[in-house]
Formats: sequence, structure tokens, C-alpha cells
Amino acid sequence: MSVTPADLTGTERAVLLVLMAESGPVPNPDLIALGPRLEKAGRDKLNRLGLIESDRTGGRFVHELTDRGWRVCRDILSAGPPAGATGPAKTLATILHGFERYLRRADLSLADVFWPDTPSGPADRIRAAYSALAARPGAWVALTTLRTQLDDLPRTDIDDALGELYRAGAISLIPEENQKVLTPADRAAALEVGNQAKHLISIES
Repeated sequence: MSVTPADLTGTERAVLLVLMAESGPVPNPDLIALGPRLEKAGRDKLNRLGLIESDRTGGRFVHELTDRGWRVCRDILSAGPPAGATGPAKTLATILHGFERYLRRADLSLADVFWPDTPSGPADRIRAAYSALAARPGAWVALTTLRTQLDDLPRTDIDDALGELYRAGAISLIPEENQKVLTPADRAAALEVGNQAKHLISIES
């Protein structure tokens, strides 16, 4: 199905542009805080057109651009304002068109510009590594496996961050129930909490 900016309302275009700028999953409350309010009809339409994916997580929708959505965002840059646009919307369209000219001159893609921030601190790195390894939010991941994704960080930094996240209730840590399956590497990777070795980590969101 071919989709052009002319098929979209001003609000629907705004939703796509915000998701482009955030370059990652955006919960509905954050989307509203950033500008556009995506009502059910618009959400269903953008999903049906294959421009975004919306998942219900923790009682709220989380939205993310698809590859087709990224392509339509590029088209929006040079499409001009939607029909019936007001002065501010026309101004935005003019700015977006100028941005498109720069991308063409510099031979850049939107992904070159709107690249997500790389997590830097140990706590952010732990969350990012867990997200990459877990089959779903809340799934249990072995600390042995998690640590392999963080082997450029000092062990003490990882342990300190795990302890802080655990005390803050941001993560769950439990021992392996079947101790017989633990390898020497599993035991070495464990985090001692309250004189108990924890081997598995879970993060709900």
C-alpha cells in the first residue's frame, strides 16, 4: 500500500515527526507532553497504514516508527503544509523543506541525524543490556549472560549499579532455584545481597 503525506492529517504528520525525533519507543503520555495527542482513530489509521507500531504495555500504549514510517517522514520534509494549515504549520513546513535540502546536499539519512542517545552510565548500560537479552520485559536473565555485555566496565561499577537499582526497586534479583545447574561462571557472576547470592535479574519496564 502506497502512503503519501497527503493521506495524513496535520496531527498524524506531527505524531510521525515526534517519533522520528525521539528515534525509539514513546509511551503515550510522553507523546502528549511532546505535542501531538494521538486519539484511537489516528492510532488505528497509522497502524493500519504500517507507519507505526503500537503496543499496550503497563496499561498504556507505546508507539514506534516502522521502516515505512521513516520513509514517509522523509517525504513529509518536502511535502509542504497539509490542506487548511495555519500560519505556524506553514512556517514549520518551510523549515522542514530547508532541512530536506540540507540532507540532500550532505547526503545524509534521517537516521544519521536522529540517532538515539547511547547509554553511558553503568545503570543505563545494565538496562540496555537487559533489554537486548530478555525475550520480554520481566523475563529472567542470568547475570552471567548480562555481564558478558558489560565486560568493558569494571566489576565494581556493575555491582554498585546493580545494588543501587535493586534497593530502588528498579530491578529484581533472585538466586537460581536449582543450584545444581549453576556453573563456576554462574557462581562467579552472582551478586551478593544480604549474604545471599543472586544469579538472575528481571526488569519489568
